[in-house]
Amino acid sequence: MTAAPRARSQPAISSPEERARAYRWFDLVVAVLLFFLFMALYHVITILTVGDWDFWSDWKDSRWWLSFTPIVQIAMPAAITYIFWSKFRLPFAATFLTLCLVAAEWINRVANMHGWAYFPLNFVWPATLIPCGLALDTTLVLTDSFLFTAIAGGMLWAVLFYLANWPLITHFLLPVNVNGVLMSLADLQGFHYIRTGTPEYIRIINRGTLRTFGQDPIYLSIAFAGFISMVVYMLFLGVGWIFTRSQFSWLKRL
Repeated sequence: MTAAPRARSQPAISSPEERARAYRWFDLVVAVLLFFLFMALYHVITILTVGDWDFWSDWKDSRWWLSFTPIVQIAMPAAITYIFWSKFRLPFAATFLTLCLVAAEWINRVANMHGWAYFPLNFVWPATLIPCGLALDTTLVLTDSFLFTAIAGGMLWAVLFYLANWPLITHFLLPVNVNGVLMSLADLQGFHYIRTGTPEYIRIINRGTLRTFGQDPIYLSIAFAGFISMVVYMLFLGVGWIFTRSQFSWLKRL
């Protein structure tokens, strides 16, 4: 019979330096796990809510894409911001989440929509939210107020979404004449790269009644998105508050 293993005579961590090193490794493991967890969660939420408005260049219009996308995508950063700031005093939740989303979106577009479905990357490129997250976190750090962050940060979230993505979309809005029909280069891409056979995709997206407010609906879309983003931010701060109070009792002791 083999002898039973003897108990360790010395602890695994015997000095403050080793304890600090163990804490750093633990923090690194948690950060990596959270990165992949938030990548999956934020990506799934974006697919189920924004969907086609962010998939294709011809669907990135000046009406629904500019107004709907910021409103939907500020929800999860607001809830996680409450948890990170109120419980851990970490002021980078929105930036961290937008980095997770951009990484997940690029992995999906390159490996799935380009590598598997053979759509060109300049047709399925994702929008970026990183400047919006930086502005949201900076406003919270400077003001230490959720209310002021909702007002100023919510408006900055919508405005910077347009400003950050304008250099990416502008060359797809160049006008072209195809058989006597005036359309944008993005519309021409949509007609050439066939997706599913539903009539939903065989049409020109960037048109609508908002043009009656002054020829260009962009500024009205941004103003609407900024106002609703303020409301959504406050609502999902409440979701974060409920999350910390009702779901995980260990957070109550922090």
